[in-house]
Amino acid sequence: MSTTTIVVPCHNEAQRLHVAQFRQFAATHTNIRFLLVNDGSNDRTLALLEQLANIDSDHFEVLNLEQNCGKAEAVRRGIMQAAVAQPDYIGFWDADLATPLEAIPEFIAVLDRRPEIGLLLGVRIQLLGHAIRRQPARRWLGKAFARAVSSLLGQRFHDTQCGAKIFRVSPEVLAAFSQPFDSRWIFDVELLARLVRSRRGTSQSSLREIVFEFPLEKWEDVAGSKLKRGDFFKAVAELSVIWWRYLRPAAPQFEAASVNADPLGVNHLAPRRAA
Repeated sequence: MSTTTIVVPCHNEAQRLHVAQFRQFAATHTNIRFLLVNDGSNDRTLALLEQLANIDSDHFEVLNLEQNCGKAEAVRRGIMQAAVAQPDYIGFWDADLATPLEAIPEFIAVLDRRPEIGLLLGVRIQLLGHAIRRQPARRWLGKAFARAVSSLLGQRFHDTQCGAKIFRVSPEVLAAFSQPFDSRWIFDVELLARLVRSRRGTSQSSLREIVFEFPLEKWEDVAGSKLKRGDFFKAVAELSVIWWRYLRPAAPQFEAASVNADPLGVNHLAPRRAA
């Protein structure tokens, strides 16, 4: 049975963290573990996360970042920490469970049966029979942004910003996470750009062949989101930075940091386990 670790970045999520849902899911999915990253919260988030780890240390562990680093860095550090245990798959999931936990086994099933796939992206598409509940303004802004990303990466993407993604653990993907992201708002796009850049001039499979867009059956906007409508324009501005850094014709090769070198001291921030 394949093993999976899901990284869950948490910043001031005490009012939105569904502890009972996490516990219920973990009880019936023994091959899935959660690495809960406290990103410098100043509410009761850390206490709730440690409670989960103390109750069920087989399925939950906590990585505590004392200073707020932002979602991109919290996810990156969580993934690098999760990789130490060498699971088959690692993913990241929004703490508010806008994407239900029940979608995780469905993602895993695709990776199990499709060995050529390296990265699964949750996609929020309004299909018949699917309960995708997004605010109209965000839905249209999301479509516009997806078109811009598709133009940038040279490949059609329907949704790069959904907070549900799982990938097959490989040296290539870990290398793409080995350096901090330049983007604050759209590190998901920067990750894809790094994969595009690493393939330039090689015989490796194209992004189209290794990325799988997974239409979610359920997704819902959760009250308390930290994203604002104005962030859309900040994200668009970051696209130009990504193009210059990775995708312009003369862009330098992306140099991955050595995972063993632990350049940012990730390993000393060891997960807290129950005693």
